Amino acid sequence: MKAMLINAYGADAPFKAAEVDKPDVKPGHVLVKIAASSVNTVDTMIRKMGKELPLSPDTPAILGMDFAGTVEAVGDGVTEYSVGDEVYGCAGGLADLPGTLAEFIVADSKLIAKKPTNLSMREAAALPLVAITAYEGLTRAGIQPGHKVLVHGGSGGVGHVAIQLAKHWGAEVYSTGGGEKQLALIERLGATGINYKTESVEQYVAKHTGGAGFELVFDSVGGANLTNSFEAAALNGQIATTVSMCELDLTPAHFKGLSLHVVFMLIPMLHHFQREQHAEILRDLAQISESGGLNPVLDEERFSLDQVADAYARLESGKGMGKVVVDYH
Repeated sequence: MKAMLINAYGADAPFKAAEVDKPDVKPGHVLVKIAASSVNTVDTMIRKMGKELPLSPDTPAILGMDFAGTVEAVGDGVTEYSVGDEVYGCAGGLADLPGTLAEFIVADSKLIAKKPTNLSMREAAALPLVAITAYEGLTRAGIQPGHKVLVHGGSGGVGHVAIQLAKHWGAEVYSTGGGEKQLALIERLGATGINYKTESVEQYVAKHTGGAGFELVFDSVGGANLTNSFEAAALNGQIATTVSMCELDLTPAHFKGLSLHVVFMLIPMLHHFQREQHAEILRDLAQISESGGLNPVLDEERFSLDQVADAYARLESGKGMGKVVVDYH
């Protein structure tokens, strides 16, 4: 099969087209012919940082985590999938799991689900990593109908899904963005937009919550921005974040009695821990999508498998709006 390999890591490490052996299906897994995959920030970090990240595969490596495609073969012990099923998931591209920048992947059946029937392969491939992350953060933070929810970075990959899921679950959703295009997208997705460049946390907390704060803050920016989340949260509020590799003073969180939920959705893949939860979440996400509650936003630029370096550059440029997707056919 054709694959795009990384032979050495680095900032602009080249992807080399190569013919590699098509993998054999194994027990508990399915062989999937990939139709599309999407690029995530963690993919670009692995390419750039290599072994500085404990989750990077040995080179030569096939990167890429998200995919949508068609089942070509079913391993022993797999009963829920048949040849010809259209599936989606996040199942490789790190540690010892070969990734999606190839024509086929052997995926653990516990890490995939049947593709939402209302989405194209491109759209379905955009969802798994970001949608599982958003789902996990909101549910772990105990989202309830009527909650006032603040999403930081609502025009990004994770953020734009978090807005839609929070709306689907009955919350009143607000979201920060830094420009007209970002705020237009946030509003289109059904949230009230907040321009963090022109409004202080104190100002928007006063304006939208009467000074009480948001019951739930989903911070897809994280890092130093967590101090803004602490300030924006209500007393005894909940904060979910996807980025917490930083040192912070937790004093403000202490005096408000805040709970902090750190979401690292790669744990099931990395540690072979509770993988079936990803299948359950993906099945639920498919139902939400089919009911009209979730539509991924795709970047307008299109890329083929041969143009994967351009796709990575597009995501890293920060100019994209929505998920960057690679098409295979």
